[in-house]
Amino acid sequence: MTRARTARRQGAAAAALLVLTVTPTAAAAHPPAEPPGDPGVVLSWNAIAWRTIGVEGEKPPPVAQLYLGMVSTAVYDAVVTAEDGGGASDVAAATAAHDVLVHWFPASRAALDADYDAWLGGVPDDEVRRNGQQVGADAAAALVAARADDGRDAPITLHRPEEPPAGMWVPTGTGEMQAPWLGFTEPLFVDSPEEFATDGPDPLESDEYAADLAEVAAMGSATSASRSAEQTDLALFWSDNPVRQYQDAMRERAVRQQMDIADTVRMFAAVNTAGADALITCWRVKYDTPFWRPVTGIQQADRDGNPATTADPAWTSLRPAPPYPDNPSGHGCVSSAVAETLEELYGRGQVDMEIRSNVTNTTRTYDDEETWLDEVTDARIWLGFHFRDAMDDSREIGRGVADAVVEDGFRPTVR
Repeated sequence: MTRARTARRQGAAAAALLVLTVTPTAAAAHPPAEPPGDPGVVLSWNAIAWRTIGVEGEKPPPVAQLYLGMVSTAVYDAVVTAEDGGGASDVAAATAAHDVLVHWFPASRAALDADYDAWLGGVPDDEVRRNGQQVGADAAAALVAARADDGRDAPITLHRPEEPPAGMWVPTGTGEMQAPWLGFTEPLFVDSPEEFATDGPDPLESDEYAADLAEVAAMGSATSASRSAEQTDLALFWSDNPVRQYQDAMRERAVRQQMDIADTVRMFAAVNTAGADALITCWRVKYDTPFWRPVTGIQQADRDGNPATTADPAWTSLRPAPPYPDNPSGHGCVSSAVAETLEELYGRGQVDMEIRSNVTNTTRTYDDEETWLDEVTDARIWLGFHFRDAMDDSREIGRGVADAVVEDGFRPTVR
């Protein structure tokens, strides 16, 4: 429940964004060696990290973001140390990423070893390389040790009474709450999962709740007559996995902007740390105030005690909702953290992200955070996944976490 609420938009978007169709490229199985200090190794190992975590490891988006944050932190620490005279920074980066991934994803060790050995084979075997390997190994070991008892995979479940009261989340056909332990995990940077927590959803009897329910009932229905074809396309664009989308887009941005290795590792570390901590915060609020999804609220509106709502037992959303409570939006938390971090790093109107959706096979280009997040907000409502209040709360969380991460951890230095 936030004071500043985004505007409801049921008409066409005020300004169309550039939409391009591109062909996705797969990460090379054996990335070639780059010149010392070249950022290409960071991009290659980010792609390998996603393959290991999200594809082979089958981690769901919020959990994948946490692991990407940890890998990116180790790589950042390794490169910073190496750049200060500790050895080859590219070797340090590859070693740190490899060692962290092997530790937590031992089933992928053969592929990771093959990637690492193939890349390292193109680097001269000298003292600089060996020093870089040691720096990377030390950074990985320090990260793994620091996260040894961080709460991951703790046996936590979301309990519900036998007859849940109106407003309480219940599974909507896609399973019990996914990764409830995430909200109790030690954040990567912020002090606690509750530091930037919001105060939960609007009361069921409030005018705000009734307005939100009416909006999603009209715009998020599988058979909506109010949602235009363009709005449906935008909704489907943002039904893809945002964690993978943002990793892909950051790699493309780094190449296009010709970022050096220090700036590249800073971007990935800052963005992925903020994304991870925003989702940890998000999951804690979801757990503490498990609010029902629109599909439940609309079908059971006769139970909410609000005279301004009307039940529609046959209502269904455009797509099935993910298996966790409504408020705040997980997609909104990670998206706002990513967008705000990029604007903090590069300036307002300079996020410069070309984001591809494998659902619609299109790419959207965003220069400013506000346009990006406004579209994510509308899209998740138009999918029938969220009440607007859940999107507004998620933006508050993501921005708060991102500000703290960049201001106190990854602010660019003047060279």
